Amino acid sequence: MNARLSELLSGAPPYPRRVVCLTEETTEVLYRLGAEELVVGVSGFTVRPPQARKKPRVSSFLDANFERILELKPDLVLGFSDLQADIGRELAKRGVPVYLFNQRSLAEILQSVRLTGALVGRPEAAEALATELTANLERHADAAESLPRRPRIFFEEWHEPLISGIRWCSELVELVGGVDVCRESRASQGAQGRIFAPEEVARRDPEGVIASWCGRKAKREKIVARPGWAGVRAVVDDQLYEVKSSLILQPGPAALSDGVDRLAKIVAAVARGEKLPPLRDGELRSAGA
Repeated sequence: MNARLSELLSGAPPYPRRVVCLTEETTEVLYRLGAEELVVGVSGFTVRPPQARKKPRVSSFLDANFERILELKPDLVLGFSDLQADIGRELAKRGVPVYLFNQRSLAEILQSVRLTGALVGRPEAAEALATELTANLERHADAAESLPRRPRIFFEEWHEPLISGIRWCSELVELVGGVDVCRESRASQGAQGRIFAPEEVARRDPEGVIASWCGRKAKREKIVARPGWAGVRAVVDDQLYEVKSSLILQPGPAALSDGVDRLAKIVAAVARGEKLPPLRDGELRSAGA
């Protein structure tokens, strides 16, 4: 290579080598790609993988420690959602390269996996991961065909106000054989468009309720005490379940692996008139720890 050109190109590596992840899913993707050494900072909410919690924590979801991030000298910061737009804007103003994902659907989650791999020079590994996750979805879709019926399901990601599941959760409920009673709301980009009066959900009479309250343990007593819910089929039949938010409410590998696995067990139980056990007495039922 021409010496002058070589000198000019030496100012940056071919791909980022120091990546800060402001949400968990990109951290998990990078670890699944075998690129964990690239991760120099993570969200304080990171749960998966457990070893990533040893990395410096630089942000919550809506706030970030900008000085700490700059100290880590990232050559790429990965974020998610329009809710992190202000963080991304501030980092960009400070000269930091930022890529802000905004995936909502299953297709977009798989695309974000491939994009993450491409950004760090691991496209083959990313394609392999996307293929693995797709195969798991296909397995569940095939299994759903053998269910005796498609039960009505209400997926809730918050309780006050009552918020139905974000798009990928709604799609996963449908994939594993359920009918999302609030399906029309999944077209909403933000949570505001997915707020329902408890009485309206009761009118739709779900046969199963799956609660995944973001960052908080769901409470059975709060669900059954809602106005109009005494006669809801899911309450009468005690088909009230919880899936941990860390497994289903991040748009990455967790939702398309452990998350969908839990949903499939729950929907199958409701479809067959069976009941999965609660983790502890008095708690919501569960498809596993």
